[in-house]
Amino acid sequence: MKRILVPTDFSEHAENALKVAAQIAQKNNSEIIILHMLELPSQMNDAVLGGASIPETMLFMKKANEMLDEVSSRPYLDGISITEIVKMDKPIHGITQVSKDHEVDLIVMGSHGSSGIEELLIGSNTEKVVRNSEIPVLVIKKGITNFNASNIVFASDFSDETKKPFEKFVNLSKLFEAKIHLVTICTPNSFKPTHVAEKAMNDFTTEFNLSNYQTHIYNDTNIEKGIINFSNSINADIIGMCTHGRTGFAHFFNGSISEGLVNHAVKPVITFKI
Repeated sequence: MKRILVPTDFSEHAENALKVAAQIAQKNNSEIIILHMLELPSQMNDAVLGGASIPETMLFMKKANEMLDEVSSRPYLDGISITEIVKMDKPIHGITQVSKDHEVDLIVMGSHGSSGIEELLIGSNTEKVVRNSEIPVLVIKKGITNFNASNIVFASDFSDETKKPFEKFVNLSKLFEAKIHLVTICTPNSFKPTHVAEKAMNDFTTEFNLSNYQTHIYNDTNIEKGIINFSNSINADIIGMCTHGRTGFAHFFNGSISEGLVNHAVKPVITFKI
């Protein structure tokens, strides 16, 4: 793993993500790119385009760079190669573009989660990155002093479309030297007989060179609760799953289990886009 991208808004949640990224980088000799998106008000964007507000824009840029310098000097980043970027753009587009331009291997983001009407109407930048990023996204919800990833969950229906993203998951698990727990969640609305679920997982695993893994079938009232409850039952360090990246009305009506986990799970969640 060569490069890890950590977007920051200088909040406590972003700091939690950076601390985890630092621990991963130290173990894998990775570079960390710390990115701050400077999203100016629309009226200022118009002024900038008209060339009338350059001093104000430069002031924002100067302050952002000063804050990034301060963040980069944190003791827990000692010995890690750090690149600082301040970019003027919409957060989602900017994060995606920087990821591509710098050939990033992993995005680590903080999230405070949301619920109720706020979750329905607004969502978060982290959710939007999870939905759109072609690069794996690791979401951190709380401070983790000693980040451990020796026990990780991959929840799936183990269909053919999940094979390609699972390859990325396996590569990351090898970096962490982790045991993989493959789990199928059975619910009243998506019930599978045990022999059917077991066959699907066994057929799936035969295509990969897995040495340290275990398969599970877990019953719950819905998939999201099942993933969270199962992960808690085995004391997992990370929850991994795929996301379809639905947008617009498809996303509104169908929702997204991965985005629900980003909002509601306390454990770190890593997502891979199908």
